[in-house]
Amino acid sequence: MSRIEESEAEIVTQSDVAIGLLKVSIPVSFGIKHLTPLWGEFIAAHPNVTLDIQLTDRVTDIVEEGFDLAVRIARLPDSSLVSRKLTSTPLILCASPAYVAKHGEPQQPADLTQHQTLSYSLFTTGDQWSFTGPDGPAVVKVQPRLWSNNGDTCVAAAIAGNGIVLQPSFLVAEALDKGELVPLLTEYQCPTLDIYAVYPTRRFLLPKVRALIDFLSNKLKNQPWIKPTLGYETNNVD
Repeated sequence: MSRIEESEAEIVTQSDVAIGLLKVSIPVSFGIKHLTPLWGEFIAAHPNVTLDIQLTDRVTDIVEEGFDLAVRIARLPDSSLVSRKLTSTPLILCASPAYVAKHGEPQQPADLTQHQTLSYSLFTTGDQWSFTGPDGPAVVKVQPRLWSNNGDTCVAAAIAGNGIVLQPSFLVAEALDKGELVPLLTEYQCPTLDIYAVYPTRRFLLPKVRALIDFLSNKLKNQPWIKPTLGYETNNVD
């Protein structure tokens, strides 16, 4: 950032008025399912802000691509970017009742190697699924019948009876509530992913960026999929 840009950013920051174009990168499925209904409310509350919402599961280069903010669902690596945790989403292992009736239910993580699995190809751990159970941590390398870089595709295949899926609660909670999916290995704890707002700098946090972060934090902190009622406890949200 040049000195002139720094001076302009500082003036806007001190004004505390949310104004201007706000370019945001959002994961596809999360954005469609849980953020799409919120944008109208944000625009109404901030009439001087124009939104540019880009839906992508690609990890965007926020600075190079000119984004003001990105929402990311992951365990964030160290970076020069600044992040604020918005909420969390536990991963849940589940399958359709029809699949369980036909193939049986795994009793321990190692049994997953004998089952049809449906894998999200952008997991940082690949096809290694991890659990924590009565005997401590367990990691199993599954051999998927289907890979996809879209979680909704994996969930749809699971609902259709094609295999076992490990997906965030924000994607599977509705299907679990409807009985389209049932949780598996409930005595084991699956990992929890955090949902972050990520932005380039803390020094000149523009009012429009701060407004969106505060808005999303308030809207997401009490979502029902954070701790879905599945008959077992998930990790607490900070």
